[in-house]
Amino acid sequence: MRTEREKMLAGELYDALDPELVAARARVRDLCQALNATRDAEEDCRRDLCKQIFGAGGDTVWMQPPFFCDYGSNIELGERVYFNFNCVVLDVCRVRIGSFTLFGPAVQILTPLHPFNAALRRVQEYGKPIEIGSDVWVGGGALILPGVTIGSRTVIGAGSVVTRDIPDGVLAAGNPCRVIRPISDDERQSYGSAP
Repeated sequence: MRTEREKMLAGELYDALDPELVAARARVRDLCQALNATRDAEEDCRRDLCKQIFGAGGDTVWMQPPFFCDYGSNIELGERVYFNFNCVVLDVCRVRIGSFTLFGPAVQILTPLHPFNAALRRVQEYGKPIEIGSDVWVGGGALILPGVTIGSRTVIGAGSVVTRDIPDGVLAAGNPCRVIRPISDDERQSYGSAP
């Protein structure tokens, strides 16, 4: 019989109050609390905490606390991912983020979903994984919703609500987030303007 954690990671209905899952969330919340209490000068301490929080990439992540997540172990980072102040990653399913991706302040990456059936919603939930490519820039306050894939070299405008997949190499913004235009070769080689 599959564990609640295995069901959770598979995107199936699961019991979030399962003792193993409750303990895993408590563990990472303690780690995040310790990270969020560090000072900028405590780089070695932050690095050690990030290695314990993330499933992969904690050794090179750039982190500006506060930061919050559900499990941490389900977050896989490429090289030198950057999280600005107040980012939240609810990782009941896998969250994969490519190298050199930047998140502005207060970005939320949300994998959990809840059944429409109220009685079922009282006892179970489920999720969908999120995949974000390399060299992505996500503007402040954006929400990335369950099951979304964002392509590499894409820019997501501040305050956007990303409800569906966004391809590689585009500027996308809005609620719901939609592709505005491709990013030109000239823009890829020069400075751009704020999204």
